[in-house]
Amino acid sequence: MSIFRSVSWPSRNEFLMSQGKIALVLLVAYIGNNWPNTYPRNDNHNPTMFWIMNALLAVATIATWTRKENPSRITFLSRPQTEEWKGWMQWAFILYHYYRVYYVYNEIRVFVSAYVWMTGFGNFMYFDKKRDFSIERIVSMVIRINYFPLLLCFFLTVPLELYYVVPLHTVGFFMTMATCYVANFLEKRRGWNHHKSCIAAIAISLLVHIGFYETPAVDSLLYVSKEIHFRFQADKYSAWIGMLSGYGMTKVNEYMQWAYLGEAENFKAKWCQRISGLGLIAIWYFFFGSIQDKYVYNPIHPFIFFIPVFGYLMIRNSSRYLTECHSTALEFFGKNTLETYVLQFHVYMCKNVQHIPIVIPGSGPDGEPMVKFANMILCGVVFVSLAVLARKITISTQLSVVELVKEVRKACGGKDKDGDQEVEVKSLLKAENGGEVEMSDKKDTDTKV
Repeated sequence: MSIFRSVSWPSRNEFLMSQGKIALVLLVAYIGNNWPNTYPRNDNHNPTMFWIMNALLAVATIATWTRKENPSRITFLSRPQTEEWKGWMQWAFILYHYYRVYYVYNEIRVFVSAYVWMTGFGNFMYFDKKRDFSIERIVSMVIRINYFPLLLCFFLTVPLELYYVVPLHTVGFFMTMATCYVANFLEKRRGWNHHKSCIAAIAISLLVHIGFYETPAVDSLLYVSKEIHFRFQADKYSAWIGMLSGYGMTKVNEYMQWAYLGEAENFKAKWCQRISGLGLIAIWYFFFGSIQDKYVYNPIHPFIFFIPVFGYLMIRNSSRYLTECHSTALEFFGKNTLETYVLQFHVYMCKNVQHIPIVIPGSGPDGEPMVKFANMILCGVVFVSLAVLARKITISTQLSVVELVKEVRKACGGKDKDGDQEVEVKSLLKAENGGEVEMSDKKDTDTKV
């Protein structure tokens, strides 16, 4: 107890204030989830409105298109572009739920897997550069991903499997961290060079994945729930492929500088990249994505989801202009994906995503289209505003708790390997899934194997 009395916690008041604010967010979520006037979500099947809303998003994308030039470097999948990517996928994901557009199921599955891919990719880039395996990093990530969803589970008495992406990201983080720790161990303790240690660690990780997911061991997830058993199998290799992609980014980055950094872009490389990307998306769709029966598609999805993901990234980064541009509207949605993901079930929709709330009279299943649209917009404004607030509170809590952990460790005599350095606030704020380190921050790892 004397240790805790000697600990200084400057942000204690901010932490306590954040907990009071989150209580208000939970109260609104509880009211929304138990809204009395509702109708079943299946009665809201409306593909036309789904595409109209996506068209409106396209208009917002064009209206908020901005460019940030970098004359010295080409960045493949920059942080703003990552948030933009997350933003439009989240938009489609939520509207897919809201308007029950069944025939885009396979595409939505790819989007979910792309999120998990970002967990492996972004965290690999972070650990490979920072070598930060500290307790602060672990606490930061666990709070960022789990704090708000777990509070919702407790206060709204819903099972965590409703937010299945949360355990997927959490496990993906720890798996990536363990893999990078092994790579670091092989490099620092065994004297292996960087490339050899990374390849060995990623290979070991793959063997662990195969040993669990391709054997009866995977059925142990049934003790958690059937939903978790299904979801983890659907994305069993997503984070691992993300790690592998992160490892390969050194060569991708070299290609990007060669193709687009000079005074004139390489015309052949640019159009070969675009045609190849379009070809990958077409291959996925015609051979796999067009499968109507999800029970046929689901078993093959873990092995082919990366095909359209890589295709999209090739097209999206197929010129210097495209790498330097992004939509600020989509970036905004991308920064709030975790909170919009969990709150959609209780505020935008309700009764754990099974019903649509009727706030404006006459906006029921048989209501006038414009009245229903107004009801959807009103719920959406409350929903997004609440998500933005929840994110700010979560980050405040995250930073405060990490500060406390660091102070406790100091009081116990703990030291950082590289001296008593402050944890970078910037890296903590980037503790969301994916996009942890931009390619321009990537260290030189061109050591011979």
